Amino acid sequence: MTYAWYGHLKKGSSEMPLFKLILLSWGIAFFEYCFMVPANNKYGLQEGFSAFQLKMIQEVISLIVFFVFALYFLGETFKWNYVVSFLCIAAGVFFMFYKPSA
Repeated sequence: MTYAWYGHLKKGSSEMPLFKLILLSWGIAFFEYCFMVPANNKYGLQEGFSAFQLKMIQEVISLIVFFVFALYFLGETFKWNYVVSFLCIAAGVFFMFYKPSA
């Protein structure tokens, strides 16, 4: 999904017509959705995760993949404020799965 959404941002791909970029992106995304939806429904809910927890897992996986993609494919630099942002998201993950003791 990361490539489908952000792959066209790489230098040199801006010459591709918008219509072609849209078809390429949706073609790539379609196959990811074919795997993601059944995984959430069949395995996620059966394992006892709530819909909120499944969404949080999906977002964290997407951010990790994007982090690697942005650094290596797009050549972005990583800055200190990105670290702080990721730590805030990690805190959100902690509280999403936190079960207070009785």
